Amino acid sequence: MRLETLSFRKLQTLVLVLTFLSYASYHATRKTTSIVKSVLDPKTAELGLSPWPSPRILRTHASGWAPFNTPSGTSMLGLIDLAFLSVYSLGMYFAGHLGDRLNLRFILTIGMLGTGLFTALFGVGYWLNVHSFYYYLIVQILAGLFQSTGWPSVVAVVGNWFGKRKRGLIMGIWNAHTSVGNISGSLIASALLTYGWGWSFVVPGILISIIGLTVLLFLPESPEAVGMDKNDAVLKPKNTAGNDEPDVNGGGEEIRDQAVGFMEAWGIPGVAPFAFCLFFSKLVAYTFPLQWHLIPFYISHKAIGGEYLSDSTAGMLSSLFDVGGVFGGILAGHVSDHLDARAITAASFMYCAIPALFLYHAYGSISLFCNAALMIVAGLFVNGPYALITTAVSADLGTHGSLKGNSRALATVTGIIDATGSVGAAIGPLLTGYLSSRSWDSVFIMLMVAALIAGLLLTKLVIAEVKVKLRTRSSSSLEESLI
Repeated sequence: MRLETLSFRKLQTLVLVLTFLSYASYHATRKTTSIVKSVLDPKTAELGLSPWPSPRILRTHASGWAPFNTPSGTSMLGLIDLAFLSVYSLGMYFAGHLGDRLNLRFILTIGMLGTGLFTALFGVGYWLNVHSFYYYLIVQILAGLFQSTGWPSVVAVVGNWFGKRKRGLIMGIWNAHTSVGNISGSLIASALLTYGWGWSFVVPGILISIIGLTVLLFLPESPEAVGMDKNDAVLKPKNTAGNDEPDVNGGGEEIRDQAVGFMEAWGIPGVAPFAFCLFFSKLVAYTFPLQWHLIPFYISHKAIGGEYLSDSTAGMLSSLFDVGGVFGGILAGHVSDHLDARAITAASFMYCAIPALFLYHAYGSISLFCNAALMIVAGLFVNGPYALITTAVSADLGTHGSLKGNSRALATVTGIIDATGSVGAAIGPLLTGYLSSRSWDSVFIMLMVAALIAGLLLTKLVIAEVKVKLRTRSSSSLEESLI
């Protein structure tokens, strides 16, 4: 298939499908470890640290896998998770920087093949009878390093093909790849545990490698890559006569070839506030749904409708947070497109997340239905701004007007924003583990304070957007009065 022969719309569809599958496969491989924890260290299933372990599988692997079945095994698994997230966060700062200087398709392919290799190598330890903690630690660190190339690359590619008009809605729907990847990863890993936990790593590793090769062969990373010029008529703004194609670059400005520097990207108006807002937003987003299978105290001591939940039911309930998050991402994207105000939308959702978290903690124990409904609402308001910032906002800032038409900041900006957010994602569960030993009231207070800080960090941008809206409305009123 020659990509040059396809229409612009078909190329846009191809980009959305391939990047969707690409990042869904990243999440599928990332989800595997949490599923296999119950087999590596059976104590994690007893404590609620691993979601949905089958009783039959647990009996089959009752002895666990050394060194994780030792008294310090749970801590080892926690250290592996922390090392993965730390390298992943740090790697994104550099991956985005490289993405704006090298071919995005190659960067993404290398990242997917590397992720597939080291995910599979973790599972190969099953057949090679590897019982060295450092083997699994190093493999996960390298997997995290290659995984860090994914998000900056896919957002930059999508940003290259879609202009600001309806970008929020399109990327909000597209962002469902996270939930699709998590769900498919859980199902694949759980189904394969029966045949040996190594398969739960090897198969997702093979799948992401296959998708990576497909990306290498068919993904057009930008219109220019298939012979289209952003200044050509096919890509001109919407108001060009007889043309309904979206404007990719937001105008007809000349594109400079030189990519922006790392510190220069931090200086783009809005990057720092949104990056630190995502730090606290992701802290809440990664902590709240994990409470059910990470914190045994809450599962063991919180009766829902007068009954204590099993681990499997708790795991299914926590997945409803992702369901709410999908709708939240779409809604936030649509609202921000309609208002043309990303900061107002993100801040409003974060402020609404505060009462949603409070209501869940206060009334989630009334009944299973009430708990599920409030879980979805919380997911909508918490994940809505998180999805908006990591997609449409990152793409907008990567093509900010201060760059004078230079679009080669997309990956750098995306890497900066999401890497900063991932630091919060790593810190959140650690704080939860400490605070939950005191009381769950402390945990929810932390989450609500984090949501408040996330909203307040956007105050300056919100005020600027409000002023623009008021000025626009005043100008429109003046024009109407003169007619």
